Amino acid sequence: MKIGIVCYPTFGGSGVVATELGHQLCRAGHEVHFICYNQPARLTHRCPSAIQFHLVDVVSYPLFEFPPYTLALASKIYEVIDHHGLDLVHAHYAIPHSTAAYLAQQMAGQRPIKIITTLHGTDIILIGIDPSYRRVTRFSIEQSNGVTAVSRYLADLTQQEFTLSKPVEVIPNFVDPYVFRRRPNPLFRQQFAEPNEKIVCHISNFRGLKRVPLIIEMFREMAREVPAKLVLVGNGPDYQRCVDLVRREGLIHKVSFLDFVTDVASVLSIADLFLLPSEMESFGLAAIEALSCEVPVIASRVGGLPEAVLDGECGYLLEPHDIDGMIAAGIKLLADDERRRQMGREGRRWVMTRFHVANIVKRYEEYYRYVLEYT
Repeated sequence: MKIGIVCYPTFGGSGVVATELGHQLCRAGHEVHFICYNQPARLTHRCPSAIQFHLVDVVSYPLFEFPPYTLALASKIYEVIDHHGLDLVHAHYAIPHSTAAYLAQQMAGQRPIKIITTLHGTDIILIGIDPSYRRVTRFSIEQSNGVTAVSRYLADLTQQEFTLSKPVEVIPNFVDPYVFRRRPNPLFRQQFAEPNEKIVCHISNFRGLKRVPLIIEMFREMAREVPAKLVLVGNGPDYQRCVDLVRREGLIHKVSFLDFVTDVASVLSIADLFLLPSEMESFGLAAIEALSCEVPVIASRVGGLPEAVLDGECGYLLEPHDIDGMIAAGIKLLADDERRRQMGREGRRWVMTRFHVANIVKRYEEYYRYVLEYT
């Protein structure tokens, strides 16, 4: 198949999943075209002959208060459809990607091109239900030939909010367990912690929903009971606020900030505990990446996280407001090496069974064929 993938080229969950899916489809023998305003962060040259990147060039005119990205994207999608004969366009994130894909489909006229939209979370939870975007979000989803969501929670919420006339297929996020595996590296670990110290980790886009400042405060309490260091990976709106908080709390020698890293597994491999106390998560890709590296997860019991983390088996889920409970669970795990390692092993088994890349990519391929044949 010739597949166009439209996504945000960032380290956020939707961009990471879309990019990794493209790599796997390439390995399976498909021709993949990424269409974005920048090269996706995790797009490498593992499959140079079968993956192409098409830059969306947005030109600003004095007449426009804001650059018309959706129109530029639609034009570029149509150009790729026309020049490369795509079979389908897979839009990750409803707004504006599925909207632009629909416009490109209309421009293609009689050319048989199918549109699949994958919903990742904030496109529904935050943007889609906003009155300014609600109608266009519903329209764009309805006009797609196929719709998927990364969790049952998100699929049900989408139906509840938009009362769609078509089903939403649940295809969860995935992990390549051969990439995300525990690879002990004492030399790398000693850059962050002493041998007697544990390492607590968090990876995100530092948006408000992730509550990274809260993670720093939780870690401060954990470190009073168990010798530990905190490694924060990522960047985003709350980054400077977090840096300021670390300085203010006198934690500058206990907290390390890493900007976006390409080898996330190398960081997870030195971690003993992963924290994800988000206000909302449609799935929690970072959680299953941590589990795949045998790192137990303490997370909020919200959204799709209960589908990703088995409470009491490979981590603990607590209510978002139960900060003391999360701190206590963290201290308990950091202090109990045997329990922590047992949970880590169980986490990897869970990921291998439920979220193995080979199984999930096969489901996407089957869904592509279904959409091409029956819609």
